[in-house]
Amino acid sequence: MAQIQKMRSQNVTGDVYVDSTCIDCDTCRWMAPEIFHRDGSQSAVFAQPTQEKERLHALQALLSCPTASIGTVEKPTEIRQVQQSLPILVAENVYHCGYHSEKSFGATSYFIQRDDGNVLVDSPQFTPPLVKQLEAMGGIKYMYLTHQDDVADHAQFQSHFGCTRILHQDDISTETQDVELTLEGTDPYTLAPDLLIIPVPGHSQGHTVLLHKNFLFTGDHLAWSAGANRLVGFRRYCWYSWDEQIQSMKKLLNYNFEWILPGHGRRYHASLKDMHPQIQDCIMEMEATG
Repeated sequence: MAQIQKMRSQNVTGDVYVDSTCIDCDTCRWMAPEIFHRDGSQSAVFAQPTQEKERLHALQALLSCPTASIGTVEKPTEIRQVQQSLPILVAENVYHCGYHSEKSFGATSYFIQRDDGNVLVDSPQFTPPLVKQLEAMGGIKYMYLTHQDDVADHAQFQSHFGCTRILHQDDISTETQDVELTLEGTDPYTLAPDLLIIPVPGHSQGHTVLLHKNFLFTGDHLAWSAGANRLVGFRRYCWYSWDEQIQSMKKLLNYNFEWILPGHGRRYHASLKDMHPQIQDCIMEMEATG
């Protein structure tokens, strides 16, 4: 819970604030860019919400902050309605779960609603309001984990929903050694006709991405950088092999998609004809910094 005694001086005066426990994960800044921005190495409120939609976005960010670093001076009376607004629809049948976990440094988790069984992509916080909403949306059949960094509360979700957890063997640790489905090798794995898992070693040895229709869930492999205004592979956060990550990025040119939904970084949406050139530019930049 945010503490008013730790309120950052960089916040503008008003009800919503960020305190000094912020870890600079960027969650609030892309969830409510009209309210939050970066000041120094942490987030701060630069404009108080004045409209109902802005207030909703600010409180959704409050609930999603992995360190509970966002607070309100007055207790919000509409918090139950805000809880019911999560997960947030991204497009078609894909939702942003919210409730980011500090265990994953605030990584984003997504929910895919399908007639043949829903998919939870990476792990948000296991929190009662979210669990209740996911139950109402049909539960979870598969819990797909992109890589070892963003598993968070996976065990609690599996215990509650009885879902099949999926992770590549090269990213298995003592924390995830009991996952139900372990992937091997570097060949794509068809989980269902509309669910293709593509191994992309680089950020970690066992990193994979998930292709569902026009949506590519990329974990820490690929994201849009607001600062650089382009797709990036995050050289600074490559823990296994930058050379392999470059080669893995080239694999994506074999597939068609319009959405990039990352664990860290910003979402990106482009037409099919514009997506490949953006990825090619990303590869060229990666090779130049290799």
